[in-house]
Amino acid sequence: YLLATPAVKDPLFASSLVYMCEHNAEGSMGLVVNHRSEQNLEAVFEQREIDCDDENIRQTPVFLGGPVQLQQGFVLHDAAPRKYEQSLQVGDDMHLTTSLDILQDIAQGKGPAHFLVALGYAGWAAGQLEQELQDNAWLTAPARPEITFHPDIDARWQLAFDQLGFDLDSLSPTTGSA
Repeated sequence: YLLATPAVKDPLFASSLVYMCEHNAEGSMGLVVNHRSEQNLEAVFEQREIDCDDENIRQTPVFLGGPVQLQQGFVLHDAAPRKYEQSLQVGDDMHLTTSLDILQDIAQGKGPAHFLVALGYAGWAAGQLEQELQDNAWLTAPARPEITFHPDIDARWQLAFDQLGFDLDSLSPTTGSA
């Protein structure tokens, strides 16, 4: 994960928990997993003309995955009962899927056991994330499915932070060299 520190003032990323999907020499990509959008799955299903009879599924929140390509939907999920058309493994038993077939399975109650749907993603150009890490904008922590899919969305950042074992007040807002 990336955990936004208090140094992050951008409202899009303040207090955000980002599940990192890719990080290489060309850049980085992740999904914010603790910022809800104003939509729920019912709106997504209606836009895609997908029928869903399960009220609980229809009321599942949709997340703001980040400010890049807000019209693009992403489904972050655990192991699925089948392969999807456009799916990429992004962690141990974690997958990122962008094809419509997963939404159809979710609507029918046949999708992965744990999932979240996000609009947009967080992206960094080559070297940009490394600079932000040096500037203490982000902390890193191991990603855990029990946090990514925790039912208390507002608790996810704190649960991820608690893994680090130190007090946030002990962070220095500046960097330097000795």
